Amino acid sequence: MSAREAFSEAEQLSIIQAIKEAEKDTSGEIRVHLDKTCSGDPYKKAIKVFENLNMHKTAQHNGVLFYLSIEDHKLAIIGDKGINEKVPADFWNIILTDMIQLFKQGKMAEGLVDGIAKAGRQLSAFFPYHKDDHDELSNDISFDSK
Repeated sequence: MSAREAFSEAEQLSIIQAIKEAEKDTSGEIRVHLDKTCSGDPYKKAIKVFENLNMHKTAQHNGVLFYLSIEDHKLAIIGDKGINEKVPADFWNIILTDMIQLFKQGKMAEGLVDGIAKAGRQLSAFFPYHKDDHDELSNDISFDSK
């Protein structure tokens, strides 16, 4: 199964909708990337994906990437330096733990939606939406090329 096939079309739409909803009250940017496999450290792979998606180029350095390797069951969350300077040190680990609990119940899409919502709440607290904000990055899910 490819990464694209890991979620139904309806589940993919719910994830994209969660991103749009989370970004409504913040200037922050959230992306989701799905790989079929990850042979090494998912955090290191997520950093590469973060850079490939130009997430480090947001005006306030407040992008967040949810990286998931489907077959390997690996997950990482990467926050850019602007957000990492403001959230508590264990913030991403708390979200990861909550997501993993849902994943273990077979609720993959719900886990991502929940994590996105939690990240969005933090982003809105530290990077509130301003009327001149614009969406700097796509809300679509990105996929590996395999």
